[in-house]
Amino acid sequence: MRNLNLDQLQTLIAIAELGTFAAAAQALHLAPPTVSLHIKELESRLRADLVVRGRRQAELTPAGEALVQEGRKLLAASDDLIERVRRRATGLEGRVRVGVSAGVSTRLLPLMLEALSRHSPGVEVRLEAVGSADAMQRLRAGTLDVAIVASPQPAVAEVRLTPWRNDAMVALLPAAWEAPPVVTPEWLAERRWASFAPATQMHGLIAAWFGQAGFHPRPFLTLSYPGALKSLAEVSQSAALLPREEVQDLQDSPNVQIRPLQPTLMRPMAVAHRHSSTANKAVASVLQVLAEFAA
Repeated sequence: MRNLNLDQLQTLIAIAELGTFAAAAQALHLAPPTVSLHIKELESRLRADLVVRGRRQAELTPAGEALVQEGRKLLAASDDLIERVRRRATGLEGRVRVGVSAGVSTRLLPLMLEALSRHSPGVEVRLEAVGSADAMQRLRAGTLDVAIVASPQPAVAEVRLTPWRNDAMVALLPAAWEAPPVVTPEWLAERRWASFAPATQMHGLIAAWFGQAGFHPRPFLTLSYPGALKSLAEVSQSAALLPREEVQDLQDSPNVQIRPLQPTLMRPMAVAHRHSSTANKAVASVLQVLAEFAA
C-alpha cells in the first residue's frame, strides 16, 4: 500500500471538524470536486469507507473517526518536522502554538506579543481561538503547546495548570443610560445585556452571578468575542459584563460608562502546558513572558 497523502488526510479532518464537504472545500480553498476526489482516493487506498454522505451533514464511520483521531497527530508531527527544518535554515528559535479562550483580553494579547518579540525575537507564536476544555485536550494530544484557559479546569494527564490572572469584572453600559454607582444583578436583570456564548466558561460565571442573587435573566444576545460585546455598548444597544482589563481603552470614551459590580465577580484564568514542554526553549520563553503579565 502506498503511503498516506497528507493533503487528503487534511481534507478528511476538515470535513470532520466542519461537517460538510462544501465547508471543507471553502476552508481549504479547494474546488468541491477536489474534496470529493480526495476522500474517494483515500477510501480506495485504505480499502475502507470513511465518510457517510448525508443530505445535510457528512458523518464519519468508525474507521474514519480512527483515522481522524490519529491523523491530527500525524499532521501536527509533519508541521513540526517542517518547522524544525525551516528553523535550521533561517536561524529561528521555534514556533509555539498558543490556544486562547474567548475571555482573554484583546488588549493584553498585543502587549504580550510585543514583549515576546523583544525578549525572544526568534520565537514565532501561532495564536488559535479555542475553548478552554478543547484546549486542555489539544495540549494532551500535542497539537497545542501553551493555552490560556478559564480556571478551574478538570485535571488532564500530562498537562500542568498554573494560576495566571484573577481580573475583576465590570459592567460596560451605554453612556445614555441612567446608571447607579454600582451595578447589581437586580438592576441589570431588567435591562438589555449581552453575554459570551453559552459554551464558554465566561457565560457560566455571569449566569452564576445572577443566579446567586435569585435572578435568571436571558441575555439579549450572545457573542464569542469581547470586542463585539464592547461594540454593542458603544452603539447603545446593550450592556455587557467584561473583565476590567478589557475595557481600559474605553475609560475616557464619551459613548460608554464603566461601573463596578456588586457583589463583585472575578474572572480567574490559568496558563496550561504539557509537563515536558518546558524543555523546549521557545515554549519556555512564551511561559516566561506570560508570567510577567500575571496578576
